[in-house]
Amino acid sequence: MPSKNKRKPFRAVTAVKELARERVGAPPAEKIVIEKKKKPEKHKPTLGKLLSDPE
Repeated sequence: MPSKNKRKPFRAVTAVKELARERVGAPPAEKIVIEKKKKPEKHKPTLGKLLSDPE
């Protein structure tokens, strides 16, 4: 006979979140943020990088 699952202790945070999800609805899914502007490099490229870069 399988043993019974141990009851989890009551947590107010989970109870409040469950009530909020029932009343307001689930929060929206996360959105992927695409960077609009790429930050410029902080240092100038070295001579080795300039020579190896095919640009």
